[in-house]
Order: sequence, then C-alpha cells, then structure tokens
Amino acid sequence: MRGLRTFLSAALVLGTATAAAAEGPVVVKAVGTWGNLTNYQKHEGPFWNEVIAEASDGQIIGEIKPQTELGLKGFEIMRLVKNGVFDFAFGLPGYVAAENAVFEGADLSSLTQDIDTQRKVADAYFPILEKAFAEIYNAKLLMLYPFPSQTLWCNTEIGGIGDLKDKKIRVYATTLGDFVEGAGGTSVTVPFAEVIPALERGVVDCGITGTMSAYKAKWHQAATHAYTLRVGWGLAFGAMNMDKWNAMSADQQAVLMKEIGALEDRMWAETASEDEVAISCITGGDCEIGEQGGMTLVEPSEADLTARDQIATDVVLARWAERCGEDCAANWNDTVGKILGLTAKAN
Repeated sequence: MRGLRTFLSAALVLGTATAAAAEGPVVVKAVGTWGNLTNYQKHEGPFWNEVIAEASDGQIIGEIKPQTELGLKGFEIMRLVKNGVFDFAFGLPGYVAAENAVFEGADLSSLTQDIDTQRKVADAYFPILEKAFAEIYNAKLLMLYPFPSQTLWCNTEIGGIGDLKDKKIRVYATTLGDFVEGAGGTSVTVPFAEVIPALERGVVDCGITGTMSAYKAKWHQAATHAYTLRVGWGLAFGAMNMDKWNAMSADQQAVLMKEIGALEDRMWAETASEDEVAISCITGGDCEIGEQGGMTLVEPSEADLTARDQIATDVVLARWAERCGEDCAANWNDTVGKILGLTAKAN
C-alpha cells in the first residue's frame, strides 16, 4: 500500500498543473487493468510508459501502473479519475455499471458472437458512452477495446448449457449474471484474483472470464472443463479526466487521439487471434506461449446456441432494458439494435 500512497500523492500534485500543461510537456498518470494479462503487458503499459513520449517528441509523458499492482478494485478506478487522482484509466464498463446501466449497452451478455460484429457494436454505441462518461465521471472517453471472448470454466463435468442449471457461477457484471440466471444457474460475484480458491473450495462451480485471461491466470489448476459458449467480450474503455484533457494543447490532443486510435486497432487485432491460442493451451493442445493445461474442451452444440440466443433476448436484453429505462433502450435500438436486428423494450 505504501507504493500506492506514493503514486497517488504524486498524481494529486501533478493534477494541479492545469493551464500550465498546455504550455509544455504534460505528464499523464494512468492506471491499467491486470498486470499479468496481455492487454496490459503488450499494449496498455508500453503505450503510456514508452510509445506516447516517442510519438509526441516528449510533449506527452505517460506513467502507468496496473490496478493489480496498485491494489485497486475495478469499481474504484473511475471515481479516482473523476476526482483527479488519476488522469487516465483503462477499465471495464461492467465495473462502472453500478452508477448507470447505460455502461452495459455495448457488451450485453451473449448478444454478439463474433469480433467483427462486436467492433461495429462498440463503434455504434461509442457516442452514448462518451456522453455518459462526461456527465457521470467528468471524463472524456477516448477508446473501446476488447478482451478475449468470455466463456465458462468449470470444476465439474459440463456437457452443454443444460448442465449450468443449479450451478454457482462466478460473474463480474450484472449482464453476465442475467445470462447465468437465464440458464438456471446462480450468479456469484468473486474478485478475479480469488476465483481459483473459490473453485477449489466449491464456493463456485464455474467462473466466467476471457479465454486468455483464464489461461494466464492458470484457472486450469482448479477447473476441469472448458465450456466455450461465448457469453460476452469483456469490452474495455480508455478514458481521461476532462480537466486534464482540456488542459492539453490542441497539438497534444491531436497526437494523443492519433496514437490512441492506432493503439485501439492493435488491441482489436490482437484479441481476434487470442481465443484459438488460449483454448489450445489450456486444453492440452499446441502451446508456444507457456505450459499446457489439461482441461476438457466442451464446445457448444447447435441446441446450446439456440438456447443461448433465447436467453439473450428473453432475459439478458429484457432485464437490461428494464434497468436502463425507456430513453436508454431507445438509444440502444437506434444504434446497436440496428446492427444486431434486435429491439430492447423497457416495460
């Protein structure tokens, strides 16, 4: 915690440099996601610690540490950005959805099945999220990017979606809980770092996370069955404190937007290839990135996919529309709904 206090104290001091930042180099204090996962190691960390300084000829200096190193929980991060403790944060909308259900709209569980469609969904919903980040967190949304597809990892035999009934399943977002409950299971909230002991002790029977996230975190040490029913994407955001953004010069803003756009493209491309690699590694197949796991691979049947689609429309979308309200649902219908051919109705 001493390292966290030092980092936060420095961030608070730097946060007072507003108008002055536009006249010279600006220092951006950022917080990333999980330090042991690909997105931070290959993209979030290098971008702020190296790439942006070089691209801006030293006019933007970034400093970033992952939330795992700082001992932060996901729901805390945007509140710290709003208060100016951090200038920029990467995070998951699912962790800020408690403030407003609008944040869930670009990654509702099981609605989007392929990454190309998911990017279209993210692009379409971006203006809605941009407005929400500005109003709720005094933050400028700069990017949306995915983690690998979210699937189920169980320490009990799973042969299909019907076997999820009466199972206790770890989720990290309300929309994932809606899917689990629609399948007849019980949703349980467990922090990512505590999932392995929860699986070992029987606190949960299964956990939901991304394919590469499960492999890198060694969930195969506690789980036996990899059920690759796609139930989400773990869509993430990058957002900057609005006062910090406004304190930057027009040239600094232009460089940052250009480089953020390139970062976003790299991250979408990386994620598109990670599912196959991670699933092969975690189930004992070819693995060039580390040790092999020994999990049993269970792929969804056509009947599973049909059942999932039914849950997606009858439970996931319906519950979200009710949480978000009539205007929110209408905005979703005008953007994401047109891409997916679905209609959200708030009763």
